[in-house]
Amino acid sequence: MTGRENIFTSVGAVVFKGEEALVIRRGREPLKGQWSIPGGKVDYGERLHDAVAREVREETGVEIEILGLLDVFESLPAAEGAPHYVMVDFIAEWVSGEPRPGDDAEAAEFVPLAEARARIAWDTTRRAMERAAQWRAGKLQTRS
Repeated sequence: MTGRENIFTSVGAVVFKGEEALVIRRGREPLKGQWSIPGGKVDYGERLHDAVAREVREETGVEIEILGLLDVFESLPAAEGAPHYVMVDFIAEWVSGEPRPGDDAEAAEFVPLAEARARIAWDTTRRAMERAAQWRAGKLQTRS
């Protein structure tokens, strides 16, 4: 086995509505029951912007406008055969829809940014949240 079959590209979004950020509680592994930002795997042939808008819609019912690219993160395999994730995270603004859990999210809601950061279970996602906060404060530029 080469391990290539265990490399996945995923997308996520830090979505703002005013001063609040959208968070989900994961209904599936990895990190089942933990809070995160909405996102998921990119389908074969799907553009990244389309994938992140779809994932946010499926998990939360919220429509977004993508403002830019926050960063690209990786989760390297912890053991032989474990998945290797390449995560492309965006910053986005709420356009419409009220958060409701869907797909593999068991909860979805907008909360103040400080609370959202405190809820996030994974260091990499907290870094994405921090970059989004820096962008909102005018201290970071994104790429679209």
